[in-house]
Amino acid sequence: MTSSVAPGPPPGPAPLARRLAPPLAVLAPVVAAFAYVGAVDPNEPGHYPVCPLLSLTGLYCPGCGGLRSAHAFVTGDWAAALGANAVAVAGYLVFAVVWVIWLIHAVRARPLRLSLAPAWWWSLGVAALLFSVVRNLPFGSALAP
Repeated sequence: MTSSVAPGPPPGPAPLARRLAPPLAVLAPVVAAFAYVGAVDPNEPGHYPVCPLLSLTGLYCPGCGGLRSAHAFVTGDWAAALGANAVAVAGYLVFAVVWVIWLIHAVRARPLRLSLAPAWWWSLGVAALLFSVVRNLPFGSALAP
């Protein structure tokens, strides 16, 4: 016995709440983390672990100063945020822009596809490496936290 089911119309877009769930689910822990770092000052010792690379070698990694940068960013001291870790501040801003684009696409029921060519990924890696090296040299001390 065979059963034939007539194909129905193609499914429409998911309900708005379902489309907004992924971007909001990503934003929630980010907001929570920034709220925590904004409330618990990383400039006071004992609240956060020390960077393992810094404690073992005395060298700053690309993330060193990131918590101080996030704290300054949340509290509105953007000059201090840039001074603690300028690359982290750039990362916060890139995240915000990409998240807003994602949210707009979700509201409009359009898929979001972000892709970077391998050359861009390599460029980002080289930039992080150069940032790490320069911030540990005497002439790059302005980039050190």
